[in-house]
Amino acid sequence: MKDPIVQIGDPLLRQVAKPVAKKDFSSKKLAQLIEKMKQVLAKEKYGVAVAAPQLGESMRLFVVAGRAFEPDSEENTREDMVFVNPEILRVSKKAREMSEGCLSVRGTYGSVVRHEKVSIKAQDAHGKTFTYQASDLIAHIFQHEIDHLDGILYVDKAIKLTEDEKVAKFEDED
Repeated sequence: MKDPIVQIGDPLLRQVAKPVAKKDFSSKKLAQLIEKMKQVLAKEKYGVAVAAPQLGESMRLFVVAGRAFEPDSEENTREDMVFVNPEILRVSKKAREMSEGCLSVRGTYGSVVRHEKVSIKAQDAHGKTFTYQASDLIAHIFQHEIDHLDGILYVDKAIKLTEDEKVAKFEDED
C-alpha cells in the first residue's frame, strides 16, 4: 500500500497553507478531510498529530490524536482534537529541547528546542473559536504542527538528527 502521508521533498510541504474559509466549515470536503486525517492518524504507531498539508491539502488545519493528551494512560478516552486556522497567541520564555519525529520524514528523529508553554486560538470543525493553553508535549506538538502549516519541517530546526532503520519505511499493519 502506498504511504498516505506526503514525504519530505514534496513542494507542498514547503508552502504556507491557505486558511479555511468561513463558507467551508459546513462543506462535505472539510468533513471528509478531517475524517481521513483521523483515520490515517489512528493507523500510525508513532504519530500523535497530522497537518492537512501532510495529506496533500493546503489548508490551515491539524488533528492531534486523543492518545497524545493521555500519554501514560493504558486506554485512550480522549477524542482526537481538530484545530482549524490555528494561531499562536502566547509562548513562554522558557524553552525545552525534546526529541521529535515526523510522519513526513519517516525514520529520522531529532532534538528540537521549542517553548515549554503555548496558548493558541483556533476553530473547531464547525467553525467555533476556542483557545487552548498547553505545556510540555502538547505545546511541542502544537508548535510542530503550526510549523507544517507555515511550510517549515522540524528538520529545519533540529539541533541533531538520528536515523532509525526500524521506522524508516511505511508499514501497513492492516
